[in-house]
Amino acid sequence: MSVITSTPGQLQVIKRTGDVAAFDAEKISVAIGKAFLAVEGQQSADSSRIHDRIEQLTEMVLNTFKRRLPSGGTIHIEEIQDQVELALMRTGEQKVARAYVIYREQRSEARKQLGANHHPTLQVTDAEGKLKPLDLSELTATVTRAAEGLEGIDVQAIVDETVKNLYNGVKESDISTTMMMATRTRIEQEPNYTYVTARLLRDDLVATGLEFLGLSTDTNEGDALETFLKKGIELELLSPELLNFDLAKLAAAIQPKRSNQFTYLGLQTLFDRYFIHSDGVRFELPQLFFMRVSMGLALNEDNREDRAIEFYNLLSSFDYMASTPTLFNSGTLRPQLSSCYLTTIDDDLFDIYGAMRDNAMLSKWAGGLGNDWTPVRALNSYIKGTNGKSQGVVPFLKVANDTAVAVNQGGKRKGAVCAYLETWHLDIEEFLELRKNTGDDRRRTHDMNTANWVPDLFMQRVFEDAEWTLFTPSETPDLHDLTGAEFAERYAYYESIAKETNMLHKKIRAKDLWRKMLSMLFETGHPWITFKDVCNLRSPQQHVGVVHSSNLCTEITLNTSKEEIAVCNLGSINLVQHVQGGKLDREKLARTVKTAVRMLDNVIDINYYAVPQARNSNLKHRPVGMGIMGFQDALYEMGMAYGSDAAVEFADESMEVISY
Repeated sequence: MSVITSTPGQLQVIKRTGDVAAFDAEKISVAIGKAFLAVEGQQSADSSRIHDRIEQLTEMVLNTFKRRLPSGGTIHIEEIQDQVELALMRTGEQKVARAYVIYREQRSEARKQLGANHHPTLQVTDAEGKLKPLDLSELTATVTRAAEGLEGIDVQAIVDETVKNLYNGVKESDISTTMMMATRTRIEQEPNYTYVTARLLRDDLVATGLEFLGLSTDTNEGDALETFLKKGIELELLSPELLNFDLAKLAAAIQPKRSNQFTYLGLQTLFDRYFIHSDGVRFELPQLFFMRVSMGLALNEDNREDRAIEFYNLLSSFDYMASTPTLFNSGTLRPQLSSCYLTTIDDDLFDIYGAMRDNAMLSKWAGGLGNDWTPVRALNSYIKGTNGKSQGVVPFLKVANDTAVAVNQGGKRKGAVCAYLETWHLDIEEFLELRKNTGDDRRRTHDMNTANWVPDLFMQRVFEDAEWTLFTPSETPDLHDLTGAEFAERYAYYESIAKETNMLHKKIRAKDLWRKMLSMLFETGHPWITFKDVCNLRSPQQHVGVVHSSNLCTEITLNTSKEEIAVCNLGSINLVQHVQGGKLDREKLARTVKTAVRMLDNVIDINYYAVPQARNSNLKHRPVGMGIMGFQDALYEMGMAYGSDAAVEFADESMEVISY
């Protein structure tokens, strides 16, 4: 028998190890010969019939690849063995084919015992650009680790879905993305997949961050703290003051396993917006993020290490979460940690554009904005300085809108501002239409929130189906600073003299205006309806002055003036984390509140103030606001319906502890 040793074209064979070797037809002949020996015994070795059949079968396999790859190419070893099986079956050698299949399975099992379980055809490209086989064992182990302690996770289904979406030569770095896609699509079917996806994302970003820092990918997060801080300082992203902590003590307190609590959306949001990065690489690891924030809040503490660890434990356990600006900027060179800023804009061109500048500076460092525009004169109001007429408040609101778009919180998220206008302002009808998608686009603010600042007198007129009069604040300036009965009395006075003194005004049926307010709210979601008299009646700072507006999110009511830009210093307690054994853990909640208030108080002193009026107000009044999240989750843990009396009692109980 002549042994075929020719190599067709430039055919090469990809081995299971990933190595590439020249195609050798003799190895096919040897493999087929062993299969015949297994069936017909040693005597077949000298049989000319068997030799001819081996040569024929080898030629069949060769011709298959000649037709498939006439110009040469690469073939995986498993493909060659598949063609040998087909050739044996097609020539009626079923027993030999069976022996060959059994031999392949035995060899495959032996490789598994040695820890190698490579995909038969798929190869991956490593960081150095070299091809190697896809390791299915490693893929399975990765998903198994991510699913640890979670119910309802089908590890093999995830592996199969991942492999199905890979292609030959895929980059090794893209495999984790494909795995996350496979788990993310299952979240709607089984909520626990959100944790699997988050853990896969965590592993990926930790590996990327450690590589950027020049550390081994198996480095503990705590051990990476000092390297991370030095790199952040070198890149002028973090404050050098952070190196003055006892870093060994802080590193020992870091608990990487707490990252298992993240849902996919939560960790992805941190990755997209919050983690420190350079040239698009996020090198801040999840637990280093919490420690960096905690260190930044403990800078002025006498025992800063213990306080930083106390703050870290609160944040990393998800018992309490600081506000977005605090998470963005704590420990950085400009630690703007406060949440929102409230301003009143006077009826003066210099002050109006000064307010635009203030808005830009505050938005640059992630501050949300609430602007009180009521003092600005209405359309067609007389301008004494130029002997002309005003264009009203709307064109300035357009500028404020575009400023928020242009200065988008340092590129981390969209700029956010809310404009407030009292319901008696002559421009109120145009104000209601600012968010409409039709009309003159020069008098629209598509990106800015708007809110009605409604006095009780207006609602009374609605109930009475009475008339409502609109004024320009340039002729009724004191209405802005009056509330309750005093406002009602002065408003009635202006109504009585409006015709006699030729004041600029307009009468409208109160119900018609109310109907338009509700229609716009239904159509555009704006303007929000907020109540001037109620906010002032319940204000704890009535001795300081009148509250002229709320903030971007309408949860804070603080005094504003030309000298003071009010500041919100906010954080949220995660209520569900304080439910133990089906009831509220009052002692734990009390401890959380105590530490959280300490953190908020530190925000005021450490804060970077982009404008002096904000510093003046914040240091003078020191306002803090503590919200809650996870209320519905807490009710679920306790088996309470949201609308039940028990839920109301629980709300009272929890608020009592937080307020105390």
